[in-house]
Amino acid sequence: MMGPVPFVVGTATLRLALRESHSLKDKRRVVLSLKDRLRQQFNVSVSEVDGQDERQRAVLGVAMAGSDARYVEGALAKVVDLVRGNPHAELVDFEVRVA
Repeated sequence: MMGPVPFVVGTATLRLALRESHSLKDKRRVVLSLKDRLRQQFNVSVSEVDGQDERQRAVLGVAMAGSDARYVEGALAKVVDLVRGNPHAELVDFEVRVA
């Protein structure tokens, strides 16, 4: 029997303002597009974890597992940079943790 395999898990909490969103439908379009792009580009898990019923606010949870903490931390930093550059969603606050 093999012993435990060491790995790290990184998470990011991204708080977004969607100032141009005039309806929940507008918000869903922006959030879905952003989630799909993050999944495709960085191979991360992404979910809207708060603010689902608010049309101009969203909180995304992003998770990634790997064997190298520096790699996971760097990838999550790139996730934050991509979100920061999105013209339809303003990154208001974020928190990154790697353990």
